[in-house]
Amino acid sequence: MKMLSRKATFNSHGQDSEYFLGWEEYEKNSYHEVENPSGIIQMGLAENQLSFDLLESWLKQNPDAAGFKRDGESIFRELALFQDYHGLPAFKKALVEFMSEIRGNKVSFDQNKLVLTAGATSANETLMFCLADRGEAFLLPTPYYPGFDRDLKWRTEVEIVPIQCFSSNGFQITESALEEAYLQAQKRNLRVKGVLITNPSNPLGTTTSRDELNLLVDFITAKRIHLISDEIYSGTVFDTPGFVSIMEVLMDRNYMDTEVWKRVHIVYSLSKDLGLPGFRVGAIYSNDGAVVSAATKMSSFGLVSSQTQYLLSAMLSDKKFTKNYISENHKRLNKRHQMLVSGLRNTGIDCLKSNAGLFCWVDMRHLLSSNTFEAEMELWKKILYDVRLNISPGSSCHCTEPGWFRVCFANMSEDTLNLALERIKAFVESSSSPNNNQSRNQCNKNQRRKSFTKWVFRLSFRDREASER
Repeated sequence: MKMLSRKATFNSHGQDSEYFLGWEEYEKNSYHEVENPSGIIQMGLAENQLSFDLLESWLKQNPDAAGFKRDGESIFRELALFQDYHGLPAFKKALVEFMSEIRGNKVSFDQNKLVLTAGATSANETLMFCLADRGEAFLLPTPYYPGFDRDLKWRTEVEIVPIQCFSSNGFQITESALEEAYLQAQKRNLRVKGVLITNPSNPLGTTTSRDELNLLVDFITAKRIHLISDEIYSGTVFDTPGFVSIMEVLMDRNYMDTEVWKRVHIVYSLSKDLGLPGFRVGAIYSNDGAVVSAATKMSSFGLVSSQTQYLLSAMLSDKKFTKNYISENHKRLNKRHQMLVSGLRNTGIDCLKSNAGLFCWVDMRHLLSSNTFEAEMELWKKILYDVRLNISPGSSCHCTEPGWFRVCFANMSEDTLNLALERIKAFVESSSSPNNNQSRNQCNKNQRRKSFTKWVFRLSFRDREASER
């Protein structure tokens, strides 16, 4: 007799991805400037640690909020006993106002359409439970955040079908790519329930253009499916073009009070914009009352603590603070982004032009021994074990082309980033030679078509093959 469930014993969590394996190696040999200066530097974690001093300064100036007091009187008991899964009204009001402020107040949000969740992970999974059944599918443009293989699929058993995007147009979404993904889902006998995008993109660090958003709205209208816009990086846009929320596009097209209006949903959190992943604050915003009702009930399995809500309601209600934080955080992100891009350029490595996020999409195709994903893994292992940097290989993000890597820049000090750049430069200089380059170019020509075909097949059928075994 089986003692454990299929869910507990079946390896479908995605933990064996190189994205997570790199973390494991980092934890075994973590860099520390004094205790372990030769250790692995973590560049695979999208955390924003650049503006902690602004948060700490606010806490110091507002001791009542941090001490769970109101007008000098303790409200600890009140917060300790409060357990309504609808959330504190004051916090929901402050959160939707903060969301509007990040979007330049071009759109407004109704707090009654907001569902609080324990982070964006919970928000995305909850939406899957609300919108799709086991064996149905969502389309996701590649490359996409590796954690989606866990967040969207593991417990829900919803399938992901990739929308294949390419570097030739900066990995933008096209009509032909959408239609091809939809066709592939049909060939696999999967009913498509929607499209999910991250805007700004993780891992590209780019904002989705208005043309792309209009294309997506047209597509979901024609197919009568949902659209989820994961906008957890909306407050990290530090350069032009600016951020355009899917809600702004719908309002510009006068789609209010239509069926499409009800089929578009937003995911948000404070993990990236405010740099508070440990606080586990996420949210679902939907114009569909049935989705809001169902998601609110499901949120019982992942609530945000009352103490967290109280503290953040006070912080986000301080408009002077939020205005300064947003402005200063953008400046710091821009500076750090330029530091990484220019440092890599000095070593002969380019990045995809980006304007948002906590990372860069780095082009190391010229460093591959051949144009294959096997060569990408070989290079990734050298960077992890020899250079001692943990970065995320493009294959873990389901990229269609080998040789791209996501490199984070906001989770470390400037000194640590400079050390990482020094290590990369030394590695590139030591591995570059005319003979190696000539051999590499010849291999690229011979193996390009074979490699791409093999990878598309593996992307499309990996999970099906695992279940059949």
